Amino acid sequence: MRIFMAAAEDAGERADRFLAARFDGTSRSRIKSLIEGGAVSVDGATLSDPAFRVKAGQTFAILVPEPVAAQPEAQDIALSVVYEDEEVIVVDKPAGMVVHPAPGNPDGTLVNALLAHCGPSLKGIGGERRPGIVHRIDKDTSGLLVAAKSEAALAGLQRQFADHSAARAYFAVVWGQPSPAADSIEGPIGRHPVDRQRMAIVQRGGRAALTRYRTIRRVGSRATLLECRLATGRTHQIRVHLSSRGHPLVGDQVYGRTRSGRQATNDRVAQAALDGFARQALHAALLGFSHPITGMWLEFESALPQDIGTLLARLELI
Repeated sequence: MRIFMAAAEDAGERADRFLAARFDGTSRSRIKSLIEGGAVSVDGATLSDPAFRVKAGQTFAILVPEPVAAQPEAQDIALSVVYEDEEVIVVDKPAGMVVHPAPGNPDGTLVNALLAHCGPSLKGIGGERRPGIVHRIDKDTSGLLVAAKSEAALAGLQRQFADHSAARAYFAVVWGQPSPAADSIEGPIGRHPVDRQRMAIVQRGGRAALTRYRTIRRVGSRATLLECRLATGRTHQIRVHLSSRGHPLVGDQVYGRTRSGRQATNDRVAQAALDGFARQALHAALLGFSHPITGMWLEFESALPQDIGTLLARLELI
């Protein structure tokens, strides 16, 4: 972590310009991206605006991410492969596995595992022998994900995810009982205006997002099992949209600050049901797409994993 204090002559300077001038070898654009990524604080509060005007005596702290290796290493990590051919591979990702190497998660990811599993069958993307990641699911979300093994397959899959012709459905366990039982939730999603580590429905600068849900069944007196279908694929979309309706995912530590979420947090019986369940109750249960080379429609389903099954059984009792 690097710490800088503003002097009297720095007053009125833009924060990104002020920090770039003092952080040797770091460009203003890099400082701006660190600010927008939530890595900079001023007097202990997260700074979100690169144009923030500095005041004398303020203390700025920059948490610089560790560099990530340019080439992820192949790692022999067990994978649940649902389908594989010369062009694509579909896996059932367990909760707890990050999809792509990033600061804080440099290895042990799905990409590292795919590099080892596919080996020479990776035909090359962008001049490198690597898998083409078309879409991602959160670290603590389980379920189906497709990756491309060739440049042509990547382009074909990207088109389908861009025009929303690929089919994706998730099982979600939420607090409370959504009303109506089936509905669409629409609202642009972007970075939270204060907490840059979170996403939110925003008034400006967001990207259009649409989630359709339907109730599968009530779970005891406190929760509901939903099926959610994505018409768009924004970061944390289902989690943000359901939380905006007051029905956050069970176990969601980031977006569970709604009334029903707080009630569950303060309820010893509800918390007992969560014992040992340390993630949001979200599972990518269905994935469908046209094969990017043959055009044949492929569709795969994944049953609820054991941890969510156990959670449902416990919630039935309260």
